[in-house]
Amino acid sequence: MSITADRKQELIKDNSRTKTDTGSPEVQVAILTERIVNLTEHFKTHAKDNHSRRGLLMLVNKRRSLLDYLKRKDQERYQQLIAKLGLRK
Repeated sequence: MSITADRKQELIKDNSRTKTDTGSPEVQVAILTERIVNLTEHFKTHAKDNHSRRGLLMLVNKRRSLLDYLKRKDQERYQQLIAKLGLRK
């Protein structure tokens, strides 16, 4: 269910703004999106796993908050990020 360290480094490299950037909203949203996708796949076989479902809802809310922040601060970066990650809205 969690992402591997190699996959996380790949996401950081693909979405970072500078070489040493690991905490920008773009990177955080990309990592959260990967975790959300993994949990969504998990629920296809484990439909009654309500404890993990709570964690999924918290991840979705955290991602939404970060996206709202990015939309307020820089509309262009927001548009690029949702297009790159294939998110709706």
